[in-house]
Amino acid sequence: MGEHNILNKPKIVIGSRGSALALWQANHIAAELAKLGAETSLTIIKTTGDKITDVPLANVGGKGLFTKEIEEALLDRSIDLAVHSLKDVPTALPAGLTLAAFPPREDPRDAWIGKPLAQMKAGERVGTSSLRRAAQLKALRPDLVIENLRGNVDTRLRKLDEGQYDAIVLAASGLKRLGWHERIQELIDPAVMCPAVGQGSLAIETREDDGVGYEFAKKLDDATTRAAVTAERSLLATLEGGCQVPIGAHATVHGTTIHLQAIVASVDGSRIMRDSMSGNDAIAVGRILGERLLNAGAREILGR
Repeated sequence: MGEHNILNKPKIVIGSRGSALALWQANHIAAELAKLGAETSLTIIKTTGDKITDVPLANVGGKGLFTKEIEEALLDRSIDLAVHSLKDVPTALPAGLTLAAFPPREDPRDAWIGKPLAQMKAGERVGTSSLRRAAQLKALRPDLVIENLRGNVDTRLRKLDEGQYDAIVLAASGLKRLGWHERIQELIDPAVMCPAVGQGSLAIETREDDGVGYEFAKKLDDATTRAAVTAERSLLATLEGGCQVPIGAHATVHGTTIHLQAIVASVDGSRIMRDSMSGNDAIAVGRILGERLLNAGAREILGR
């Protein structure tokens, strides 16, 4: 992998999942790499998460469902670089791999699609596959019925259009990237629904061997995005939460200051702990806020 061809253009093999959104993300990065003078090809890899479509992800065990097979391809050198949605990437990476770049982040907020939230009546159905979204919705509107919704973005929109749900909640970033922003009924304020760790951010994963994949990928890194998502992931690592626990985090960067807000919720939404803090060291901000939440009662919620 990564050898130079006759024209001396570095060749980089990109690994990606096969969904419309994953392919958009991979092709977007391929175009950015082309601007830097690299030639790319794309390998589609089916992950465990892609094979399990009928069960809530929380029931399967959440770590690495959408990354494991792609990381194996990086380690066996059949690809040079992987493009992930950061929220799918566990906080601990396999030895020998690194997140070489976080390109500029898209909108991290959750998007409400379908009937406006204010017009939703008691007993109407909202689709989401996320425990984090479900818990916050149950706290906000306990009169609504939250139902499991799996599938790619296009599948989820189709299920809404077929009338299986009155409204659904998706990441705004995926809808905007795929050109479906007009489907967004409203963007939910992070103070109302705290987004997932890393939501809206891409992660470019490579080997740590300083090879051509790493060398080119790191040129796409955005310092502001890196600071924000590093704080969010530091919080998640401190809380040790996978997909089975409703955890949200949202960091913003102003100059050199990182402001991080976070929630830990019980699955039924009966308890939601919120806290926030600011600082200049992304890892420290995430760790200290995580410890503060644990000491204030999050340990008990997570233990359940």
